[in-house]
Amino acid sequence: MSSSLVAYDDSDSETETEKAEVPNTSSRQTSCPSSSVNRVQYSAPGSFGTKSTYEMQPTENTDSSGTSTVCGDPPEHCAQNNNTDLISPHCRRAYSGHTALCMSYKNYEQTSSSSTNSGNGISQKRIHKDSTTAIKGIRPYIPKRLRQENSSMPEKKASDQRDSSDCDVKLGISGEQTSRKISELIKPYLGSKYKLTEVPKSLIFYMSKHSGPVNEIQWCPVREQSHMLLSASMDKTVKVWDAVDTGWCLKTYSCHSCAVRAARWSSCGRRILSGGFDSMLHLTDVETGKQIFSSKNEFRISALKFHPTESNIFICGGFSPEVKAWDIRTSKVLRVYKAAVQQTLDILFLPEGREFLTSTDAVSRDSADRTIIAWDFQSSAKISNQIFHERYTCPSLTLHPKESMFVAQTNGNYMALFSAQRPYRINKKKRYEGHKVEGFAVGCEFSPDGTLLVTGSSDGKVFFYNYHTARIIRTLSAHKDACVSAIFHPVLPSLLATCDWAGEIKIWQ
Repeated sequence: MSSSLVAYDDSDSETETEKAEVPNTSSRQTSCPSSSVNRVQYSAPGSFGTKSTYEMQPTENTDSSGTSTVCGDPPEHCAQNNNTDLISPHCRRAYSGHTALCMSYKNYEQTSSSSTNSGNGISQKRIHKDSTTAIKGIRPYIPKRLRQENSSMPEKKASDQRDSSDCDVKLGISGEQTSRKISELIKPYLGSKYKLTEVPKSLIFYMSKHSGPVNEIQWCPVREQSHMLLSASMDKTVKVWDAVDTGWCLKTYSCHSCAVRAARWSSCGRRILSGGFDSMLHLTDVETGKQIFSSKNEFRISALKFHPTESNIFICGGFSPEVKAWDIRTSKVLRVYKAAVQQTLDILFLPEGREFLTSTDAVSRDSADRTIIAWDFQSSAKISNQIFHERYTCPSLTLHPKESMFVAQTNGNYMALFSAQRPYRINKKKRYEGHKVEGFAVGCEFSPDGTLLVTGSSDGKVFFYNYHTARIIRTLSAHKDACVSAIFHPVLPSLLATCDWAGEIKIWQ
């Protein structure tokens, strides 16, 4: 078996003739112990003490990028070349035996032919290790098969990074210790029913860690962990707060590259689903920050809702005529709901999850056709698109906790009451008006006992309505900028969280 030595174009053909014998193949080993390489270093005359390193390695050890791998010597036996002089007349060859030969080379720009070493050795390849500079006009040969493989590698690596990448998680003050605790203020209420809701009056916490408008807030649905408050902001972050005991920011998740428009807790309270204007969907583990589910959507996302009974299914809508149902287990789209609209503003599941509603930006000249659309979840069929017949869009929808009714916030500066059963008729006798919307995505929410209806306002106030009489009970001057959300705590009576367009979150009691 004959062996060949591959030489660079910069070597001299006259100096390629070997005068030393190559060690026998029986004395070579496939592994490269540190004692098998004799270190030979020379200072090139006239090169100011710089060194140039060459190594001989088996051609069988090539990685996916087409470059030969270096034997696994310990760090102290590995030569690192930081040479900046490209005219070094000396080199070093590293064999797997006990022989090290040094040969002199001329200028790198000279050309030479490859030489063949007779004997029973294996094929060797010389590697020039120069980490700082590259020689113009000289490129290593890469086989066609490896070039084809490498051309598809960037796409695979990019997709793998999207799937396995983690969120940039920043811990707040004692965030790791307080995220899974049970608040002492919540414990007395866990074994009892929710008491009568009273209108909050005093400010408890003022939280202003967000640098952009807060789009949405939500209490953790798990009663034992309901001290945590979730917030999504235009500053590209999602935050988790201890909004009951301390008012501290526990964790910050930076998964998105654009504004986060919607974020929701999972039913178990251990995951956060978020979507934003970067068209990305992320399901993030609360403790570790790892992305359990991540997918690129075809449109910017403005609304997200989990299925009330199927915890692995959620629906997303946004700047598109389509609304999609996703399955987290398979990371695939289950169903697509198409309508002749431009944008989906909000999504609301009706009891048992068999039907759901979407509010859109579609209005006509005489009636708001397709403003609110009812869908059958299983068949993807439209049940009705003639629910709301007034010329106002509805930025938010909310369901009554006990009765089969739902409320739609409208840009007409009032809230309309509807039946949650077919044919979803509007209650013309009740209209909750007095607050201002003025184009903001102002949310509305019922108290856990269903007696109060609370909403924000574009002038920064919070309005409390009596659900049965539709009268204003109290007005709270909460913020200077537009208050876009106000929600009651699911366990503690009369505890309210509000957020505004300036990035502030406040807790009231």
